Amino acid sequence: MMYIEQLVTSFIASAAFGILFNAPKESLIKCGLSGMFGWMVYIVLENIGFGTVFSTLAASFFITVTSQVFAKIYKTPIIIFSVAGIIPLVPGGLAYDAMRNFVENDYSTAVALAAKATMISGAIAIGLVFSEVINQVIRQSKLNPNQ
Repeated sequence: MMYIEQLVTSFIASAAFGILFNAPKESLIKCGLSGMFGWMVYIVLENIGFGTVFSTLAASFFITVTSQVFAKIYKTPIIIFSVAGIIPLVPGGLAYDAMRNFVENDYSTAVALAAKATMISGAIAIGLVFSEVINQVIRQSKLNPNQ
């Protein structure tokens, strides 16, 4: 039951950020689905035993692939789906805890939390870029089959 609640919450969060980013009304469901699918990948990989950073990387990659598919099918910019879809993965709570520990002079915990938040943020960025690079390579190979 907890997983269903997390999936529903990630759907709502992603769709709500779609509203904040002025996404077209028709794309809000797809924004929510993008975030929900990404969170599902994250949860599955975490439960299998992969680390948080790798799970975030894979989920980010999956969100970008999903966003590319939605963008192609519905003729909408990729960024609408990818930005809204990434929201459930953003380590905002972790960054907050790191700053709170800095303020409370618990520097060792603060540095550890800040490092983890940075690694998760980097994994999100790498997942987005890696998926886009693969998409561009596939497009180029279709345009220039002789190369």
